[in-house]
Amino acid sequence: MGCRATHLEGGTIGTKPSDVETLIVELRRKGRSDSTVRQVYAVLRGALDVAVRDGLLASNPAAKVKRPGIARKEATYLPAADLARLLHAAEDLRYHAAVVLMATTGLRRGEVCGLLWPDIDLTKGELTVRHTLSRVDGDLLLTAPKTERARRRVPLHAGVVSMLKAWRKHQIGERLAAGDQWTDTGAVFATELGTLTDPRNMLRTVQLAAAKAKIKDIGAHSLRHSAAVAWLESGVHIKSVADLLGHSSVAITGDVYGHTSDDTARAAVDGLGTALGL
Repeated sequence: MGCRATHLEGGTIGTKPSDVETLIVELRRKGRSDSTVRQVYAVLRGALDVAVRDGLLASNPAAKVKRPGIARKEATYLPAADLARLLHAAEDLRYHAAVVLMATTGLRRGEVCGLLWPDIDLTKGELTVRHTLSRVDGDLLLTAPKTERARRRVPLHAGVVSMLKAWRKHQIGERLAAGDQWTDTGAVFATELGTLTDPRNMLRTVQLAAAKAKIKDIGAHSLRHSAAVAWLESGVHIKSVADLLGHSSVAITGDVYGHTSDDTARAAVDGLGTALGL
């Protein structure tokens, strides 16, 4: 039976498991991320499965190689009390409603800045993530989410709905005041003149609020991480959390948030011990 080598970024793959392992090592040597290495492995394994099905290979060498792991990175998050202090500190800032939205939905900064009013249904109390805003070659660019799962519907708390209604009224006032200087982008969290807001300005808003609340170590995704950890520790199923965050798989959610706080771990151990009559 004949067979052909497979050509990928890391080199040429033959028909032995060691060839697949060599590719993985080469990708890592070139500085590829863990998620990229795992994705390449998955694509390769799928392609070789097809080759086996079509009679080009007797067996799939990738199936004999352990799927590449992803180094777990501890997510920086805020306990509920600290998060509440941060939100309170943001009340006087222009994008307070956007900060609250990030904290309660886990949306990324680019997703919040990319929200358009047609994406929000204030009657149903939900939004749909249809765009993300990022700076490309110096320009702000609205693009579709990278994956189908990232394009998602997210429910809104009643308090957030009320806040967005008030923000919309405020924005209408700004539009009237701006007159012909207004640029109609349709963005929910537009500037005073209607133009798109750079996601970096949203990060600055969070950092300003954190500094005011005397909270340190606030990163770009701290609010997103805080929402995810709060959901998981309150008992929300990890599949639902993955859906809310727009992760391409539950495995990603587990890799990033596969931990609990010390208090939650203690409560779990104590609860089991009590159930066992100890």
